[in-house]
Amino acid sequence: MTNQRNIFGGNIDWVTILIWFCLCIIGWFNIHAAVFDPEHPSIVSLNTNYGRQFIFIIASMITAFFIMMIDSKFFNYISPVFYGITLLLLVLVLLVGQNVGGNQAWISIGAFKLQPSEFAKLSSCLLLARYLGDYTNKTPNFKTLFFGALILLAPVCLIMLQPDTGSAMTFFSLVFVFYREGYISGQLLLFALLCIILFILSLLFSEWYIIGTLFVLCALGAFLFRRNRKAISSAIILFVASAVFVLFVDFAYNHILQPHQRHRIDVVLGKIDDPRGKGYNLRQSKIAIGSGQLFGKGYLQGTQTKYNFVPEQSTDFIFCTVGEEWGFVGSMVVVSLYLALLLKVIQIAERQRTSFARVYGYCVASIFFFHFFINIGMTIGIVPVIGIPLPFLSYGGSSLLSFTVLLFILLRFDSNRKGLV
Repeated sequence: MTNQRNIFGGNIDWVTILIWFCLCIIGWFNIHAAVFDPEHPSIVSLNTNYGRQFIFIIASMITAFFIMMIDSKFFNYISPVFYGITLLLLVLVLLVGQNVGGNQAWISIGAFKLQPSEFAKLSSCLLLARYLGDYTNKTPNFKTLFFGALILLAPVCLIMLQPDTGSAMTFFSLVFVFYREGYISGQLLLFALLCIILFILSLLFSEWYIIGTLFVLCALGAFLFRRNRKAISSAIILFVASAVFVLFVDFAYNHILQPHQRHRIDVVLGKIDDPRGKGYNLRQSKIAIGSGQLFGKGYLQGTQTKYNFVPEQSTDFIFCTVGEEWGFVGSMVVVSLYLALLLKVIQIAERQRTSFARVYGYCVASIFFFHFFINIGMTIGIVPVIGIPLPFLSYGGSSLLSFTVLLFILLRFDSNRKGLV
């Protein structure tokens, strides 16, 4: 254990802690608005979700305090054990877990429901930071990349068996960590972005139109750089790889994705209009956010919220309440807080003196960015609905506690960075 005076020392990043606290309080009040019960009007009533969220916030604050008192090196040492425990929990949830909304992702412990996948993100970040940190001073190679990817694929496979696609996809955001550490080139990330664009275009247009367009573009590039053999070879390889990918999209879309996933993608792309079916959540979400206009309808005054038009409004769709009751201004305040948090996390990661702490910091930034972008994106209709919480705002003890631990471990590294070796 370290000296307790560190908890009040000058190395603590109090700005980041203030942002975390503000987001937790904003989430608590919006959960109160989202599931307000006139029979239990008190915001601390333990008979309601908002009362239980208050307990989760207190528990998270206590946990954060104790994390700031633990020796920073402890998290490095415990990472393999913690990772193994979370994998066992992911197996256990498949055997005795509680099925909620089609996902067998929760283990009931009395009145509390534990979601192992949330803590699997934390343990995977710690173990990945330990593994990549050991190879930082060596030349990045495929072997290190391969075993680093295996650390992530193990929980992903178990989570997909629940099945919880949203939580599983979160792990793929850690590709940015490999990029930061030099294991993945920028060209590969650009190719991944191209694949995403081609995937979307293949769902909107005939694959032969797309392949024809790709051929023209690659032929034009080869002609412009006809004196550069390497450029011509790259254009040919790019065309062949892109054409194969486009042809594969149809198979993947119809035989790999589940029907409800295809339906949600079709709704977002505007291929079908299903306001009373799979598109109901998205339609009501956009109505709720749009109805808030500039300044919102006021606290506890949202009609979409009050009459339960938007399902899961205290969890996955909590941002709808922000948009309806606090309007564009309130929504921008929340978005600004998240952007400030992301920038602070990246800043903290870059100033770390150990590779373990730096890699972990970028893991935290990647997880937060993915949840922030996807959750808000799905409420306004720019990404398909995949069901992941908005950090610190959505109702849930597992998500709030895991995100808090994720952040405060990084803050503990930062507070003690001068003493790390």
